[in-house]
Amino acid sequence: MPLEKYVSYAAKSFTLPEICVRLRSTLDNPRSSIEDIAVLISADPSLTAKVLRLANSSLFRFPSQIESVTKAINVIGGEALYNLVIAETATTAFKHFDTLLIDLDKHWHASVYCGMVAKSLAMRLNVRGAERFFVMGILQNLSELIVAKKEPKLYDNYRNGKKSDLPHIEQLTHFGFTFAHCSGIILEKWHLPIGLFYPVSFMNDAAKYTSDVDVCVLAIASRITLSQLDKENYADIELFTPEIANTVSLDMEVISNSIEYAEQETAKIVSLIH
Repeated sequence: MPLEKYVSYAAKSFTLPEICVRLRSTLDNPRSSIEDIAVLISADPSLTAKVLRLANSSLFRFPSQIESVTKAINVIGGEALYNLVIAETATTAFKHFDTLLIDLDKHWHASVYCGMVAKSLAMRLNVRGAERFFVMGILQNLSELIVAKKEPKLYDNYRNGKKSDLPHIEQLTHFGFTFAHCSGIILEKWHLPIGLFYPVSFMNDAAKYTSDVDVCVLAIASRITLSQLDKENYADIELFTPEIANTVSLDMEVISNSIEYAEQETAKIVSLIH
């Protein structure tokens, strides 16, 4: 099945909640104020509670308690708040495409782990908007659920095949595209910002490694996640290709610190937004 069919299926089957669309529109309106954004979020008590829990979590590590949406916007910014809303919404999308072929809890844990590693790496590299890497790490493998639900037999063949190469290479062999690229196009169809969908779309494109730091960070985070959560198959995976190593300045101490951060905090974040 061509890539476009999966993208169309995802776009028709699941749409972003109205709050995501309205929040994006409010943030993009130069006349909007912090109060406008706060009123929009606060209208949903459940979302407000989840956003505040995330704002007070290890994702940000602020020394004082953030007690209101207005304070959250002042402290972490409107874009960071939007990313938290998208992260929380991601759980709904994952559940929507749930399938017996994939352990959803395990899949969600791995996605959050990848997001935590990506955010940690981005922070250490001083990349703009580091919190968005948490969202990208979560969403980069969304389409695996979509593929499994739409084409269970084809996915089952992929899942049970011999793991002789990296997953994205095996995906190209079985489907003609990578899950990350499919996820990125779906995010674009959902009208997420380019700073979210573009790095996801190209995180397995080696041609981008020579110039795009965002893409490199996601690629490394994905490789770290494989090496740590699937050691039986990928313990010896190469974390840095030569192209990545020339683009981002990371050493193994930074990698180790990011792994430690993810291992300590992933379960806590999963409990907040699952």
